[in-house]
Amino acid sequence: MAVDYAAESESFEWDIPEHYNIPAVIESHADAFGDRVALRFRDADGGREERTYGDLRDDMNRFANALESMGVGKGDRLIHLLPRDPDVFAVQLAALKRGALLVPSSSMLKPKDIAFRANDCEATTAVVHESLVGMVDEVRDETPLSNFVVLGGDADGWTSFSDLVADASTEHDGPALRAEDPMSINYTSGTTGQPKPVRHRHRWMRCFELVNAPYWWGVTADDDLSDELLWATTGTGWAKWFWSPVGVGLTTGATQFVYRGDFEPDAFLDIMEEEGVTRLCAVPTQYRMFAQRDLGSYDLRLKEALSAGEPLNREPIEAFREAFGVTPRDGYGQTETVALLTNYPGIDVKPGSMGKPTPGLGTTIIDENEEEVGVDEIGEIAVPVGCPGIFDGYYEKPNLDEKTFSGDYYRTGDLASRDEDGYFFFEGRADDIIISAGYRIGPFEVEDALVSHEAVAEAAAVASPHEERGSIVKAFVVLTDGYEGSDDLVDELQSFMKAQTAPYKYPREIEFVAELPKTSSGKIRRIELRSREQD
Repeated sequence: MAVDYAAESESFEWDIPEHYNIPAVIESHADAFGDRVALRFRDADGGREERTYGDLRDDMNRFANALESMGVGKGDRLIHLLPRDPDVFAVQLAALKRGALLVPSSSMLKPKDIAFRANDCEATTAVVHESLVGMVDEVRDETPLSNFVVLGGDADGWTSFSDLVADASTEHDGPALRAEDPMSINYTSGTTGQPKPVRHRHRWMRCFELVNAPYWWGVTADDDLSDELLWATTGTGWAKWFWSPVGVGLTTGATQFVYRGDFEPDAFLDIMEEEGVTRLCAVPTQYRMFAQRDLGSYDLRLKEALSAGEPLNREPIEAFREAFGVTPRDGYGQTETVALLTNYPGIDVKPGSMGKPTPGLGTTIIDENEEEVGVDEIGEIAVPVGCPGIFDGYYEKPNLDEKTFSGDYYRTGDLASRDEDGYFFFEGRADDIIISAGYRIGPFEVEDALVSHEAVAEAAAVASPHEERGSIVKAFVVLTDGYEGSDDLVDELQSFMKAQTAPYKYPREIEFVAELPKTSSGKIRRIELRSREQD
């Protein structure tokens, strides 16, 4: 559906029922249309499964009964490490129905990361796929964990998920849940330091239904969703899983596709064609790799394409538009928020723009004195404290809470500028801004221009100390297949950059690397590159 943004934003209201929670939503969906397919699953070996909304309700209640028998109740913390699996929703929904707090963790983490999270939030229960139990076993004695459930098989010292739910009842009365009750502890990806435990309440899912669903995905619970298939390629351990598969797919009652398999661009394009995916949400790296394929050879049913994680460059946007008549639409938010900015359905997408503020949030750009900046000025993206669409604290971190919410705004730490039409443009993390000879340079504009050159697959720009200028722009470049680094290519890229951006922004140094350092969620760790230069 195309949203009339101007009209909707004027009448937008935060309609959050007092007793809203996602387990109750699933019960309601099961009663209303229990035979509608909620989940279409496929794995890399060709295995397939489907689950209806009635199945999800029964799966949820079976495992909720199992958790109750293990003593898991309201306020307990349950950590999970799960690949994309048809039983993921059962695990998550059951824990929430018991009133426990979910602690999602990525399968890309290391044992020390698991130990940090389990100790930091004092988690007592772990639900882990059989392929990942070794990560927990390595550190389990160093944590408060006492309940261990293995999904997908068996493991020594672990209780089988299959055994737990085999004869469990499909009826369960959990504790009463309210929209303001804690729901999850989602750790940040740690691009600038130690991950922080972001505490969300059950209202978070309702906020996604009110904001992310219509103003990004272009769907609502009132739409005819019979011909829709949503696919978000995210992993289960990240906030993005809640942003889309749970917060949009489940809340609206849509049918969604989940694939368990490594990313390979040709395989993903084949899957989209074979499954008939109508709405896709992927990360910029995936779009960049898609754009290097012969997109014209695929017959996709795509109506919408969404991008999240980092700003999307111009080239893949143009490639998708040309091949499929669909313009990938960027969205911006954080682990701490809903979508704060989107290129909402029907908007004219400006290349490189994060879009415009979604309604109801009051998203703006401020300076160090909490004053809004003018057009084309760089400032920090911020949201008024107390907005329902953002978190309201870190788990048992009062000092961090006081620092974060002491002013009128929650400051995201991300820098942006706004043009005269109200479009926001990402300039980098506050710590990533490059100041060279008095000029303030956002790394993304440099990176965006670099990757538009055919030789560049990925790029990261950071400040490198310089005796005269204070700092200069240095770019770390991953080359496209078929290119090799050389002094001549450095000269070519620098000349190219001078034609693409203001002259003072071009990288005075370029270093070719095999890969860029990234967090386990795939975000570039510029802090690591910056520290390398400072050292």
